[in-house]
Amino acid sequence: MTIGLRAMTCAFAMLVPASPSAVLALPAPATANVEPGEWELRERGSERESNRPRRLCLSHLRQLVQLRHPRASCKQLTLEHSATRLSVSYDCGGAGGGRTDLRVETPRLAQVRSQGIADGAPFAVDMEARRMGVCR
Repeated sequence: MTIGLRAMTCAFAMLVPASPSAVLALPAPATANVEPGEWELRERGSERESNRPRRLCLSHLRQLVQLRHPRASCKQLTLEHSATRLSVSYDCGGAGGGRTDLRVETPRLAQVRSQGIADGAPFAVDMEARRMGVCR
């Protein structure tokens, strides 16, 4: 069964916005709202001495996606990307993988929830990420 050129053209036209203003009305992705710089990551629900805040020189919000696999070359699949949320599933082969859900509250504050497998063991973290200033 073949579809005529006219039917395909009409179907494609329904996918294309009617005007450039329709494109501008879409929410900016969460990654566009975050200020680069030095960020502090605090794990929630843990009062251990070893739970000191972690510092990260952030240039892109996606750096928060692979906190337990920072140097691994991983395949990422974006599950949700809106003005305030970013959800990514990632697979790092033998190094493990996980899923991270980010919620951007302000350009200087985000909530990070991540779980998966790293170094052969499961992990789950719930963190607050806060911009502290410029990178040192």
